Amino acid sequence: MRAATILREIVEQYVATGAPVGSRTLSRKFPLSPATIRNVMADLTEAGLLFSPHVSAGRLPTEAGLRLFVDGLLQFGGLSEEEQSAIAEKLESRGRSLEDTLTEASAMLSGLSQAASLVIAPRSEGAVRHIEFVPLGGNRALVVMVGTDGKVENRVIETPAGLPPSALTHAGNYLNARGAGQTLEELRLAVTEEMTASRSQLDALTAEVVASGLATWSGEENRGGTLILRGQSKLLADVTEIERLSAIQLLFDRLETQDTMLRLLELAEASEGVRIFIGAENGLFGLSGMSMVVAPARNEENRIVGAIGVIGPTRINYGRIVPVVDYTARVIGQILR
Repeated sequence: MRAATILREIVEQYVATGAPVGSRTLSRKFPLSPATIRNVMADLTEAGLLFSPHVSAGRLPTEAGLRLFVDGLLQFGGLSEEEQSAIAEKLESRGRSLEDTLTEASAMLSGLSQAASLVIAPRSEGAVRHIEFVPLGGNRALVVMVGTDGKVENRVIETPAGLPPSALTHAGNYLNARGAGQTLEELRLAVTEEMTASRSQLDALTAEVVASGLATWSGEENRGGTLILRGQSKLLADVTEIERLSAIQLLFDRLETQDTMLRLLELAEASEGVRIFIGAENGLFGLSGMSMVVAPARNEENRIVGAIGVIGPTRINYGRIVPVVDYTARVIGQILR
């Protein structure tokens, strides 16, 4: 019990200040001598829960110490009715697009947590009214999809080398002639069947564009959507080491890939509620020394259609951030319904 109390105090002071905590500081907090506290700290260090950044410094929690704190010693507070109402009103979606609402959610989370926030927007599953391919250069094209409900989604795809602009026009015309009133999944199946049966008039390059454009949204293996990230500068505010700077830049690069979005969704999917990853526990962020708090957004069928979370240093305020992420994810889920 004594060791747990001292570990909790060290972690709480670390979260508040980021500075090592010494035995003299703790002796002012507890009715124990500095020598007794040093002995307890030595035991915690030997157990791998604390470490000393310098020979003469105090102690800091290791990732294992933070995990023990989060799992067993931290008491998560709830949100007051006023705070819940403020979040719900901030995300009120009437009169604006879903993307604007999700962008607002990301900005709000970043402001509340003083860390970087991320929102993975769901892919569209409604019926299609129009699809268009716009060349971007460098073997890339923008896919613009308009749903029958008026929602517009944009995706960037890789195109075959040497693709003429006419192939993009041909691909759009081909899909629009077959896609009116169908969902993307229905359209994908119909096009796949026609192309397999060799009844399609498309040439090989245009066929690749059609397949790539549809795969952007359809199929379980390509279920990601748009990643909205806000507050990156807050992760860099106190970083001076070139190594940390490079690691965090690598993190941002990874976040911009479709593969990372799918892995984030898989992480959220593995739990009913909020999941907390500290440092190297998450292969995506291990090198950058960051923690992530992520929660799934579910539709009316309880199926995960997106994720929302916060990325920050390992000393983020878990007790505050976890209930905020949890409630915001539930509000986003209600909006998506």
